[in-house]
Amino acid sequence: MKQFGFPNTKRIRSQQDFSTIYSARQRAGDQCLLLFAVRNELNQTRLGVSVSRKNGNAIKRARKKRLIREAFRLIQHQLPKGLDLIAIPRPTVEADLKQYQSSLKRLSQKLNRRLEQKQSG
Repeated sequence: MKQFGFPNTKRIRSQQDFSTIYSARQRAGDQCLLLFAVRNELNQTRLGVSVSRKNGNAIKRARKKRLIREAFRLIQHQLPKGLDLIAIPRPTVEADLKQYQSSLKRLSQKLNRRLEQKQSG
């Protein structure tokens, strides 16, 4: 069960890390999520979550954060390695765990391909 944990080493918390990821301007989105990504020097993918007030009151925002973190925790081994991700949920959609999982997987793979092309090109 330890392999599915979500320790602090896999979380993005500092404002400096968030700014670095946003400034890289690599993003992809779908109906559930907007995902920003940048390469890190680690051998693991880390996640940060940002939920604006457009998503509702504090209870609704906290629920979206929990769902996104849980989706990441369950599929973290299927995601590309060495990425820092920021997930922003769309305010108009009430997605469930499965939708967040598929969005995270699809968008992170898309961004990983983009970053590889950028690196080699």
